[in-house]
Amino acid sequence: MLKLLKLVPNKIYSNNVVLKRRRQLIAKIDEQILLATDSNYKPTKIKWVRNEDGTERKLEIPKRVRRWWTEQLGGTILLTIRYGNKVIKLEEGKNAIELSSKAELELTLQSIKQAVCN
Repeated sequence: MLKLLKLVPNKIYSNNVVLKRRRQLIAKIDEQILLATDSNYKPTKIKWVRNEDGTERKLEIPKRVRRWWTEQLGGTILLTIRYGNKVIKLEEGKNAIELSSKAELELTLQSIKQAVCN
């Protein structure tokens, strides 16, 4: 009966560190896109809180998210890409993208997301 089936070794790809980091970076880029486009966007996280009587309950609290961009005096915007707390170097000695206005921010983040996906 087993000779009729095609048997192959099982390869587990879920432990691939590079793919895991790409997925995390893509999720953070999506969060930055939401921050750039929606001024009312407030991400939340779930926290367990203990009441006075000792019971625990879930509580949604706002999550602190840092913007990856800063606005300069001349109206230009400097966009840095972060993984965790570290700024990613895009080229040797260059770690920011200069944008002429905030309108370009979403499009630039989308193109960076496409580059990370590929």
